[in-house]
Amino acid sequence: MEMSNEGEMIPCLDFRSGGLGIEEGGEGWREMSEKVREACENHGCFLFMCNEVPRGLCEQMFMGMKQLFDLPEETKHKHISSKPYRSYNAKGPITPFFESFGVDDAPLPTMAEAFTNLMWPKGNSNLCETLKSMSSKMLELSFLFMKMIVVGLQVQDKTGKWIDTKIPQEGFVAIVGDVLKAWSNGRVHAATHRVVMNAEKERYSFGLFASPKDEMEIKVPCELVEDNKHPLRYQPFNYGEYIHYFVSTLKRDAQEVFAGV
Repeated sequence: MEMSNEGEMIPCLDFRSGGLGIEEGGEGWREMSEKVREACENHGCFLFMCNEVPRGLCEQMFMGMKQLFDLPEETKHKHISSKPYRSYNAKGPITPFFESFGVDDAPLPTMAEAFTNLMWPKGNSNLCETLKSMSSKMLELSFLFMKMIVVGLQVQDKTGKWIDTKIPQEGFVAIVGDVLKAWSNGRVHAATHRVVMNAEKERYSFGLFASPKDEMEIKVPCELVEDNKHPLRYQPFNYGEYIHYFVSTLKRDAQEVFAGV
């Protein structure tokens, strides 16, 4: 765990003893579920350690990413999509040190292969396999975390302060997004996050975004609505329509404006 200047801490949860094999409903499951929920309610994120994603796989992923971002600009610009955040995003005036790729359904062999074949005419079997394996493991973990969050939610205060974090050498960070916040009727906190950096040192990050299908309706379950204590905060909304609205505004209160009661 890393302490900020204000003394705040992002919790670091250790899944190495059970991981994906933890018995659902058992004592260990209940204890870890409570820790996951508390972290999401208070901070909107948590650090975690696990055995499912070995250090060697992470190193292979970062080496592959360096190969990818070192490609010529004209090659990287071949990756285009009509969906937000999926195309290659090049460095620009607002983000002079940032560039990114978004790959839909990366755990699927056909999608990972299609992406690497687009970037390398002769393919890149090492990155293809690494991308598929890394994404698959992270997807399994994201499902585990969502199960734990769903089991009995509680409300706690959020501070809104920026907190310095240092991810453990063999650890990861899980961050709650807008959809889960809306579905939970605001009981879990969607953490606003940022990276503070400069041009002195390269920084690579790999993330898996567990997003609904565009046609999915996001609706607060009736069990999470209490007239006095937890009144309904969000109307049902279409995920695809919301994400396009968000991209068009890029405002922090986009969700409240779009779906707030």
